Amino acid sequence: MREIYASPNGDRWYLVVDEASGRTFVRHASNEASGGNIADIPLSDFLAEGRSGPEHQAFWALLREAVGAG
Repeated sequence: MREIYASPNGDRWYLVVDEASGRTFVRHASNEASGGNIADIPLSDFLAEGRSGPEHQAFWALLREAVGAG
């Protein structure tokens, strides 16, 4: 699990690779004031068209870094 982005309000997004199942997804952990809920988001949904929040921009920066295009 690797942190993608931490928002100023305390929400956090993580890229998760579940080695047991082979599943890759994004885990959103909301801040305590919002209930501290955890939501696992399929990668395809996270990357769906029209999603351009700072967590998405951070994901693309992480990917560029991973492939050496940072």
